[in-house]
Amino acid sequence: MLNIVFLINSWLSSFNQPGLCITVAVLLHYFLLAAFTWMCLESVHFYLALVKVFNVYVPKYILKCCIAGWGIPAVVITIVVIINKDFYGNGSHSESNPFSNFCWIQENTVFYISVVAYVFLIFLTNTAMFITVLLQIHSMKSRTQKRSRFWKR
Repeated sequence: MLNIVFLINSWLSSFNQPGLCITVAVLLHYFLLAAFTWMCLESVHFYLALVKVFNVYVPKYILKCCIAGWGIPAVVITIVVIINKDFYGNGSHSESNPFSNFCWIQENTVFYISVVAYVFLIFLTNTAMFITVLLQIHSMKSRTQKRSRFWKR
């Protein structure tokens, strides 16, 4: 959906309908955040599968993942829209800027908080999960090598 909304964004922006542009910008923002949220959930799943292998039962795990994956971005978008729906819109219509016909976030502060900070937090979470999984794999490998040497003796 992110790709589809991104590809039709410029075309829909050319209609010069503020409501349509706000809707497209909101959808683009939502699906971007949802894609990153699902990436974060995948790293958590990776952690559970490789580090917490045994005794990991989460009741209604898929339902909880879906609520987080689709719900957290919806909360962020709802907050932005409640504060001011005019944060979304079309860029300036200038001939010098060929990419001005694109519906997106118009306020820099909102962009940095709701996109850049969000993606940065997910990046930190994914990095932490990745390092934890690597350390677990390394410790498993070293334990296996120690057992192998013991049995060879």
